[in-house]
Amino acid sequence: MRCLVLALVVVATASSTSHAQQSKYFELPKGDYPHDVAVGPNGEVWYAGQRLGIAGRLDPETGKLDRIPLGKNSAPHGVIVGPDGAPWFTDGGQNAIVRVDPATKEVKVWPLPPERMPYTNLNTAAFDGKGRIWFTGQNGIYGRLDPKTGDMKVWDAPKGRGAYGITGTPNGDIWFVSLAGSYLANVDLETGAATVYEPPTKDQGARRVWSDSKGRLWISEWNSGNVSVYDPAAKTWKQWLLPGEKPRTYAVWVDPDDKVWLSDWAANAIVRFDPAIAQFESFPSDRPGANVRQMLGRKGETWIAESGTNRLRVIRHAATQ
Repeated sequence: MRCLVLALVVVATASSTSHAQQSKYFELPKGDYPHDVAVGPNGEVWYAGQRLGIAGRLDPETGKLDRIPLGKNSAPHGVIVGPDGAPWFTDGGQNAIVRVDPATKEVKVWPLPPERMPYTNLNTAAFDGKGRIWFTGQNGIYGRLDPKTGDMKVWDAPKGRGAYGITGTPNGDIWFVSLAGSYLANVDLETGAATVYEPPTKDQGARRVWSDSKGRLWISEWNSGNVSVYDPAAKTWKQWLLPGEKPRTYAVWVDPDDKVWLSDWAANAIVRFDPAIAQFESFPSDRPGANVRQMLGRKGETWIAESGTNRLRVIRHAATQ
């Protein structure tokens, strides 16, 4: 498979905050449009190049970039790194789950069942504790693929359209949220049945969800501007409004130290929330219209896809010992 390898222009900026030592930007080739981003086991960074139908892989140390075509009509939305160390994509253009072999760059495609074709507006994915990948589609579906057997099942989401962010917990459970339905849901891993949990704020627009180390579910609320958390063990909710004028909370990721990272489109900034002291810290982009749709990372690094500026960004920060 032929792919293009490019050198990147890197701009480094020092943060004035105590928690972030450095913010660095990586310019991508024109038109890549990085939608989601994920970090591999060796520190390589994968992104979903939605407009050109590619899997991008960045080596942050050298700036080397691989761009791997995912197939005809590809338009990848989400990307995560699975337990196998490989990137897995929800590909709306192919209406399929797609895996790239990091060593050989081989692309494997699992299309959705024929009755779910041609388009479910696939969104994001997460692995359960048994190595199966679960996914959502905004047209009102969620599903499960067993990569070992190829068995795929798809269910209708509660309340119809809107199934959006999805996450796995440390004990292997799967939860997803609905943007249009404004709810959190837990799925039965074997039957696929979804149980709905209603957040306290009505019509809040639950967009993305991520689990912390204790299995609590952190939710970015697009309509309300809140970040909320549901504790399944205590069956309790809490919520906090992001700082600033009319925040629009899009992405959420919980780092290994249980600090909550969010993107606020209204402020054009990444926001870090410390639940222990209920305090926010803001890291604005150095360009307008960053439009951050997702971020992931590893200990001491938060990786961000700026779809609006066609860049990747990393915030390197002090990790809790």
